Amino acid sequence: MKELTIIIRRDKLPDTKNALAELGYPSLTIQSVDGRGKQRGAICDEMDAEMPESYCTAVKLKPTPSTYALEHTLPKAALYVPKRMLTLVAPDESVGEIIQSIIKVNKTGKRGDGKIFVSPIESAIRIRTGEEDEKAVS
Repeated sequence: MKELTIIIRRDKLPDTKNALAELGYPSLTIQSVDGRGKQRGAICDEMDAEMPESYCTAVKLKPTPSTYALEHTLPKAALYVPKRMLTLVAPDESVGEIIQSIIKVNKTGKRGDGKIFVSPIESAIRIRTGEEDEKAVS
């Protein structure tokens, strides 16, 4: 079994949930998160007619939580972009199909499309029934 941690644009969540449900994976955990990649949250440079005018106002300005930032003057504030983080567990043989579906739905070709992290799962237990491993996540 593998755990997939998927970070995507907020507006792609409904399409991503539908794609996962069509593959037989409607069960997942969704969290609202803020983060940034190598671009340091600078997304406004790439805005074009496709993106809503309010998109830049959705970018939250927060001081970076690092110790370095508290002790030094940074040349510019650290921007954190609101995203959605999805977590699901799937059998090894389904991971490739799930990843391709997520990429198909979320790929715009622009910065900020997201990331997918795949981690091994040693064991899973359903608390209510005591079922283990694949039975616990199906």
